[in-house]
Amino acid sequence: MEKMKLIQDVQVKPLKPIPDERGKLMELLRSDEPIFEKFGQAYVTVCKPRVVKGWHYHKLQVDHFVCLQGKAKVVLYDARTNSKTYKLINEFIMGWDNPIMVKIPTFVYHGFTAIGKEEAMILNIPTEVYKYSDPDEFRANLFTDEIPYDWGDVKQKISR
Repeated sequence: MEKMKLIQDVQVKPLKPIPDERGKLMELLRSDEPIFEKFGQAYVTVCKPRVVKGWHYHKLQVDHFVCLQGKAKVVLYDARTNSKTYKLINEFIMGWDNPIMVKIPTFVYHGFTAIGKEEAMILNIPTEVYKYSDPDEFRANLFTDEIPYDWGDVKQKISR
């Protein structure tokens, strides 16, 4: 399998589930590893099959996505005109079958959907806290021509 060219500043960390007779354990993010910048907060978000959460980007916040339940397709688009990977798209399939963490830099559009019939639950560990009065979230329509990506058969007609 050919290795994907990553968008500039995107990092992928392979995760290692450690099974024993009781179940599994998996470290996600440690403060003593290079992928870690700082802690803002942690939250989970759930997406239904054939529904896309996206497109959006952040100006201050760096995201760290891990799929905890189900299977998710996470898509990134580099709209940064000064980037070496301008207009590049990265698509990641993540879940327990492919346990990875994806670090999403600022100004990179991203979105995700559940694959299959089960909801997908994403844990995000962003570098900033969410500011309700002034959210660091900049959205684009899911079906904009500015982002050359086809989400396929989805239920919704607007981004959320």
